[in-house]
Amino acid sequence: MYNIFLWFRPTDTNIRGKVVLISGASSGIREFLAYEYAKREAFLVIVARREERLEKSCRKTRGIGSPDVLIICGDVSDFNDCRRFIDEAINHFGLLDHLVNNAGIGNIFMVNEGIEINKFAPVMDINFWGSIYPTHFAIPHLKKTEGTMIVNASNAGCFNMPRSGFYNLRIIYVYMYISCLNLKASKSAVTSFYESLRAELGPEINITIVTLGYVESEMTLGKQMSKECEMKHNQEIKDVSIKSTIQL
Repeated sequence: MYNIFLWFRPTDTNIRGKVVLISGASSGIREFLAYEYAKREAFLVIVARREERLEKSCRKTRGIGSPDVLIICGDVSDFNDCRRFIDEAINHFGLLDHLVNNAGIGNIFMVNEGIEINKFAPVMDINFWGSIYPTHFAIPHLKKTEGTMIVNASNAGCFNMPRSGFYNLRIIYVYMYISCLNLKASKSAVTSFYESLRAELGPEINITIVTLGYVESEMTLGKQMSKECEMKHNQEIKDVSIKSTIQL
């Protein structure tokens, strides 16, 4: 994790004094990314659902260099929640320079295992819409600062691994007209969306799409969505995830 900022490095390297909003900042890549921004003296808005984890991250980011940290409890899969936390960030700091979309969940199961398929909408809601909603509300503010948008698409959108169908599904999930996009599922959808958005926004907003490989996090250590549509830690899931990554 120590060099995670090298992968997320934005085009404007002078981070000091920038206002940065990071979603899902209570754990994993996004937590450590907040620490890297803090070391570079950025103002931070950290968003996640777990308030106690956010408070812990807030104390650490302040301690290592961030001049001001705003914590907001929010759900990226909720349209109105995303509007709210972008508005709160603007009301507090007056502007927004960087938006980092990095919230996500995973699942490890076979599609033909007799699951109730409609229960797994949260994977799309968080991994795809959880980036699109904040982006929608942040664009006007990022245009004003000629800011940067960073999204973690994961290399799962490039590789097809067994049991991760909803996480990196490459077939068309549903067709919807959004900036002339075919809406795909989860991480491959994220890549497609932001590649198109980059063409739309041109030089007004810089867009960085990150496709990281295996990184130690709650997800890779076994926290995945189960067939019962609950977030659980499971050793078997952890082993499958690591084995699949090694085989790549």
